[in-house]
Amino acid sequence: MARNTELHYMGNRHLLRRSVGFFAPYKLRVVIAIIAMLLYAPIAPALGWLTKFITDDVLIAKDIETLKLCIYGLVALIVFKGIFQFCQVYVMNTTGILVLKDMRRDLFNKIVRLPMPFFAESEIGMLMSRIVSDVVAVRQCLPSVIMFVRQIFTLVGLVGTVIYLDAYLAFWSLIVMPVALYPIIFFGKKIRKYGRKMQAELSGVNVVLEESFSGIKVIKAFANEVRESARFAVENGNLSKVIIRQIFYSETSSRVMDFVGAGAGATVLWIGGSRVIDGIITPGELTAFLVCLIQLYEPIKKINMSNHQIQQGLAGAERVFDIFDSPEIQIEEEGTTVLKHEFKELVFSDIKFTYPDAPRPALDGVSLTVKAGQRVAIVGPSGSGKTTLVNLIPRFYNAQQGEIHLNGMPIQEYTLRSLRLCLGLVSQDTFLFNEAVKENIAYGRDEYAMEDVKRAAEAAFAHDFIMEMPKGYDSVVGEGGVKISGGQKQRLTIARAIMKNPPLLILDEATSALDTESERVVQRALENLMQGRTSIVIAHRLSTILTADMIVVMEQGKIIATGTHKELLQSCPLYDRLYQMQFDDSYAE
Repeated sequence: MARNTELHYMGNRHLLRRSVGFFAPYKLRVVIAIIAMLLYAPIAPALGWLTKFITDDVLIAKDIETLKLCIYGLVALIVFKGIFQFCQVYVMNTTGILVLKDMRRDLFNKIVRLPMPFFAESEIGMLMSRIVSDVVAVRQCLPSVIMFVRQIFTLVGLVGTVIYLDAYLAFWSLIVMPVALYPIIFFGKKIRKYGRKMQAELSGVNVVLEESFSGIKVIKAFANEVRESARFAVENGNLSKVIIRQIFYSETSSRVMDFVGAGAGATVLWIGGSRVIDGIITPGELTAFLVCLIQLYEPIKKINMSNHQIQQGLAGAERVFDIFDSPEIQIEEEGTTVLKHEFKELVFSDIKFTYPDAPRPALDGVSLTVKAGQRVAIVGPSGSGKTTLVNLIPRFYNAQQGEIHLNGMPIQEYTLRSLRLCLGLVSQDTFLFNEAVKENIAYGRDEYAMEDVKRAAEAAFAHDFIMEMPKGYDSVVGEGGVKISGGQKQRLTIARAIMKNPPLLILDEATSALDTESERVVQRALENLMQGRTSIVIAHRLSTILTADMIVVMEQGKIIATGTHKELLQSCPLYDRLYQMQFDDSYAE
């Protein structure tokens, strides 16, 4: 796994307590299931007693009227057994589904609020696996625990019954009980081990699937389908091997339980049959004893199965609660002050920032002031820190040294919602949701007027191509906007920014990935977007440079010069070289 945070150890009690805690909102359902369990438990011993009564007092005595009563009693016990079992299993399984819903909701709410560095270091497929697969294992914990307890109650009742019927026979039948407990403990550890491995391997499969389908265009461009298929086959094979091992231990455990039960049954049949022949016990007592013994090893087998489910659930719980409880995985911290929807001044003071494992700082002592109404352009070679600088403003990352003040206050003191709603970010990496055009333009708003959506689209020069789409503003753009061109996607993101109406605009090389014709249209849309707003532009084209109030030149994480276009041509050799290489069309020719 790419994420190197090792799952910290959690004891079984802690994991069970955390898992069962999610059932707290459904206490009434759990109580109903427990009552059904308590009513179900005595039925198995009662069936044993009824068998003894039928054999001795009905069949041998040939009493037809009593036989009728016994049949009524037998039917009643079986009906009640089915009702109570249905109530317990149905209520707990449906409660498990509700808990599954709550856990997925809480886990998604936690993950989506984690800081950007977490996502930079995590694999999307792994996160998907935590939400989709791991929580399924966790939801089995409490139903399996209740099943475990129910079988223990049944087991205690049956043990008491066989001892009462014949203590001597009970001794020989129960002497193998410790042998029956051994596979529960031994194989339970194995199931837990391979359950943990299975969840990890399933994450690996999800990672490969997510990367392959997201990068399908690159795969096809390099004719690399065979290699990707082989890569998936490796992950899929590893997952299959782990599941096969888990099945092996699960089935071996069940067969060992069968062998133990068969041995106990054969012993009882030999000794008990001899005692009936000798006249020590009646045939009815032996029959009842055998019925109870058969039922006695059934709860032991179910205890074994419940233990397997509990261990699988705990394996998933380790991964889920690693997200919930790990001190290293914390949601973004924010202040309490609500930032008003206006911009006065933005000040960077001696900002330093280094990415994890990077050889040098991305920003090294950057200081800059942006005043209201200014259009500030940032230029510099690749890797000079331009994008890192603007990513600190919405707090996608936090500076490790220095402060950023917005409207006179450190940005850490503002609520994240109010801070980010005051910023408009348009970058070269456009992203659209697989929804209608109007939903993408009005993204972030629960209520909106179509007039505002159309006005934003017209300002972004997107209205005409939208109306040419099959359903106009109701047309779905596809995942990531695959159904429209790059220029059209960029204009929709600009329309989204116009709809947001932020006082501070950040443009991160918004036209660098477009062809000349699309760039001209998008540039006009950007001019409409920047009208009347403070703008920070990571420059890509000459027109943006010429209209900037201030140009900031960066190199190796530092600001080496600021000024107007004419001033920098005279005073900054790096800017002059960048201008000649990137912006001067005659030089390029």
